[in-house]
Amino acid sequence: MSDQITAQLDELKAKVLSCQACRLRAGCQQVVFGEGQPGLMVIGEGPGADEDRLGRPFVGAAGQLLDKILAAGGFKREDNAYIANVVKCRPPGNRLPSTEESAACLPYLHEQIQILQPKIILLLGATALRSVLQSTEGITKLRGKWQEQEGILYMPTFHPAALLRDPRRKPAVWEDIQEIVKKYRELVDPKHYSPYC
Repeated sequence: MSDQITAQLDELKAKVLSCQACRLRAGCQQVVFGEGQPGLMVIGEGPGADEDRLGRPFVGAAGQLLDKILAAGGFKREDNAYIANVVKCRPPGNRLPSTEESAACLPYLHEQIQILQPKIILLLGATALRSVLQSTEGITKLRGKWQEQEGILYMPTFHPAALLRDPRRKPAVWEDIQEIVKKYRELVDPKHYSPYC
């Protein structure tokens, strides 16, 4: 990551850490800003209990599965994947973030996108799809179909937590990752290595 990108993310993170724009900050242990390296951007819903405790996105059971899914496509946080969420603070009891909570946090996510300048974003689940693309369609309908906004390609897919509940959805997500690898080679890195595709 370039020094300029690091500095911009650090400046934004300082703003996010002091944010009180919604009631979520009062009920969580810490803000989960996001982490990784420029390349593929991955956006989920919000922190869970493990993420809230550790201050890192996707570190619980769903996060471990996400890391395996990304690795199958040749993506790793420390090399070429940046992981963030729609909301940076854990909703109580892991409930879905409300429309107001998502709206309060969305400008920070848009700033992260602006700083990182990803060409491809993987949207995990209905909340990310609805919040980021303002979509009225459900994740089941749009999963696996490229969406484009402002020069960025978005691939909506099922959230890893949904795969833990229903493993029959795993092949669909694998199809989506293969599509991402193809497009990543076309737009970002023609030499991108994936162990399986």
